[in-house]
Amino acid sequence: MPDPVSTGYAHVNGVKMYWESHGEGGTPLIVVHGGFGLASMLGDVLDRLATSRRVIAIELQGHGHTRDIDRAFSYEAFGDDIAGLVDELRLGPADLLGYSLGASACLRAAIQHPDRVRRLALVSIPCRRDGWFPEVLQGMSQVGSGQFDQMKQSELYRAWAAVAPDPAAFPTLMDKMGALLRKPYDWSDEIRGLTMPVQLVYGDADSIPTSHIAEFYALLGGGLRDAGSAGALRTHHRLAILPGRTHYSIFAALPLVGMIDHFTLL
Repeated sequence: MPDPVSTGYAHVNGVKMYWESHGEGGTPLIVVHGGFGLASMLGDVLDRLATSRRVIAIELQGHGHTRDIDRAFSYEAFGDDIAGLVDELRLGPADLLGYSLGASACLRAAIQHPDRVRRLALVSIPCRRDGWFPEVLQGMSQVGSGQFDQMKQSELYRAWAAVAPDPAAFPTLMDKMGALLRKPYDWSDEIRGLTMPVQLVYGDADSIPTSHIAEFYALLGGGLRDAGSAGALRTHHRLAILPGRTHYSIFAALPLVGMIDHFTLL
């Protein structure tokens, strides 16, 4: 039987951040959901990862059990919040695994607080905003409370409303998310300075073109030369592209669990 799940809240930067802990032992792995998501959006991935170590799934400001505060969304603030949770729960240095919005938050945590992060696994994000496909950017530009009637029909909304401390706050969440998604960013220079090992993971039909994926990996020093017959010249960073997966189905891929385990349990 799986270990029982413990839950709680960490008070960081004015946010009462929800967390749930699975498993025990090893270097803690903090897992961060995608936009509008909950810890539960990662399905049985959490339980599978927790068979060999402690896994802490969190919910960012305004998401799920975590009540919103009077603060605009920013990747930088989310990164500070993750680092604050590492400190409050005495987890550090921890490993981070983020998906989409959560991956951007984890990347900012690693850039801004490198001493809190041992290893960093990022699933389905670009290194700058224009790394998304144009049609994805077009969709992002339309996110806001004007789409609330449509969003109310989604499973994402129903899951959020079932646990949210303020069920009427979803339109505000949409507006804050839309403002964040429209904000330009380019983290290329900061990514070049990362020293902890980084694992990049994408689907082969992701929302990001493979040309940009290669560019991101190159910022880490990957894919720039032959590694030699014994692999001595390879970078300590890693890149994986999962076949038959999109931005929306990548966490349903069982190979993802083994890949993250192999990377973070070193």
